[in-house]
Amino acid sequence: MMEAVINNRASEGRKTKTAPINIAVWLPLPSTVLLLGTFLYPLLSIAMRSFTDPEFGLQNYASLLTDDISIVIILRTLRIAAIVAVVTLIIGFPYAYTLTLVTPRMRAVLMTIALLPFWTSAIARSFAWTLLMQRGGLIETAFSWIGLPGVVLVRTSTGVTIAMAQVLLPYMILPLYSNMRGIDQRLLDAAASMGSPRWRAFLEIYLPLSLPGMLAGLSLVFVISLGFYVTPAILGSPQEALVSQLIATRVDTLLDFGGAGALAVIVLLVAAALMALIGRLNARLDLQSNMAGK
Repeated sequence: MMEAVINNRASEGRKTKTAPINIAVWLPLPSTVLLLGTFLYPLLSIAMRSFTDPEFGLQNYASLLTDDISIVIILRTLRIAAIVAVVTLIIGFPYAYTLTLVTPRMRAVLMTIALLPFWTSAIARSFAWTLLMQRGGLIETAFSWIGLPGVVLVRTSTGVTIAMAQVLLPYMILPLYSNMRGIDQRLLDAAASMGSPRWRAFLEIYLPLSLPGMLAGLSLVFVISLGFYVTPAILGSPQEALVSQLIATRVDTLLDFGGAGALAVIVLLVAAALMALIGRLNARLDLQSNMAGK
């Protein structure tokens, strides 16, 4: 009798026992909802306005692509974004490579220095560059000492490019270092032991292995540069305006929401095309590395 009661209670316990809930499935839900609400919805609204404001059609894109001023500003933005990406790569590559060679304590110091722009207000950084580049500033004084007076970089594309490169340099260093720290330094030692010069081993072994980090950094800096606003607005001029300033003018001054939306969509398409190209290049590099490994 007692055994039957125990079996009944055990069966009831199995019936009431529920399946465990997989919490990991629900953890990304809040951030997903936040991203969809704050990014996807405004993006779709802007795209819709580019086709419907002031009336439905492609007139915003037609007027934009036939406007010489808008085309010049788009090309200028692409040129400056490309220059900033290349400059940050030239500066950031040796810095990231040094991070892989130094001691952990020195690496922490160098990483802190590289991340300083993240901890400073963008407006404060831009005004600091204004003080350096303005007439009578430190840069003009330094050039005067070497016999080149009158070098004033504020309100010029050169000044905007230098300031943007300084602000966006961490976005190049971090992907490079993330890639480089996974490269085995013993490969260079092995090549040197077989008679290869150090520089040749670096160019033929280390540099190709660091290409994914270089592509990631270039694409990240280029895409961010396309929509950079604060630094060009403070250091630049209306004659050297970029796409972000043109969008702001169309929205704030001209109330041309449809034209601003069309311009934003064009910038988005350029960024998407670049990311697709980078993805194909990375896939090709992975395929070549896998074939070499076999």
